[in-house]
Amino acid sequence: MRKLPLRKELFWDVNFQKLDVNTHKRLIIERVLSLGNLQEFFFLLSTYDRNTIRQVVKQAGNLDAKTISFAASYFGINKSQIKCYTQMQSTPTHRS
Repeated sequence: MRKLPLRKELFWDVNFQKLDVNTHKRLIIERVLSLGNLQEFFFLLSTYDRNTIRQVVKQAGNLDAKTISFAASYFGINKSQIKCYTQMQSTPTHRS
């Protein structure tokens, strides 16, 4: 298992030493897109093909609005194809 060039802080809730780029690709991609820096983003691009990243983004259960907008734009995904975006749209908000 190779050492990942990612900050341990991104994975505060899991055993960082046991992270594997294949087994844990969804977790790694979601965390780096949401919380990572530019160097970590380049790691994603060099580790996973664009289609793999697209599929993870589409199935993501919890991405913030900025990350959704960035990923949709960068990877050419229609926001309506992103699961957590469509869930956000269908969740009513309280207006005062």
